[in-house]
Amino acid sequence: MNGILDLLGQHLGGSQLSQLASTVGADEQQTQKAVAVALPALLTAMNRNTNSTEGARSLDAALEKDHDGSLLDNLGGLFSGALAGRQADGAGILGHVLGGQRSTVEQGVSRASGLDLSQVQRLLPLLAPVVMAALGRQKRQGGLDAAGLSGLLGQEAQRARTAAPAGLLGALGGFLDQDGDGDFKDDLLKQGAGLLGGFLGKK
Repeated sequence: MNGILDLLGQHLGGSQLSQLASTVGADEQQTQKAVAVALPALLTAMNRNTNSTEGARSLDAALEKDHDGSLLDNLGGLFSGALAGRQADGAGILGHVLGGQRSTVEQGVSRASGLDLSQVQRLLPLLAPVVMAALGRQKRQGGLDAAGLSGLLGQEAQRARTAAPAGLLGALGGFLDQDGDGDFKDDLLKQGAGLLGGFLGKK
C-alpha cells in the first residue's frame, strides 16, 4: 500500500499543480515550494492531534463520515471552485488541526516559498481536504482503525519532514520540531531534495 505522500505525489503534479497555482494566483515554482512546506506542517499537526486517544478517534470518525478518498479523483473540481463546499471544509479542517498556530504556519509557508500571505491563505484550505482525502483512502485500503491512523500519521509526518527540500522548512523549525530537540534540521540537510522535492518537480 502506498503511503500518504505517495498518494499526494500522484495527484498533485502535472496539470493539477498548474491548476492549483492558477487558483492561488502564483507561478508553479513558488506553488511547488509552498506545497513542499505545507504538507509536512499539515501532517505534523494532524499527527499531534492523534497523539491522544480522543484525537485519534475524532479523526477516524471524520474520515469515516466525510472523507472516503474520492476527492483525489476530482481535484480539478476542487481547485476550479466547482466544489465550493469542499473549499469551505478546508477552512474548517485548518481551524481544527492548526488552531492558534494557523498564523504561524501561514507565515512560515509564505517566507519559505515566496508566496504572499494572501496566496498562502488561499492555498492551505485547498490542500487540507486533499490530505484528508489521502488519509481516507489509506484508511479504507488498509482497514485502519483510530490507532492505525495515529501510527500511520506518525510515520508519514516524520517522512515528510525529513524528505522536504533542504532549507525550505527553516521558517517552521519550531513548529515542526515536535520534541524540542532541534534534530529535524539535521535530518533535512541529510535528505536534500528528497521525496517531496522529487514528486513536486524540484531538482
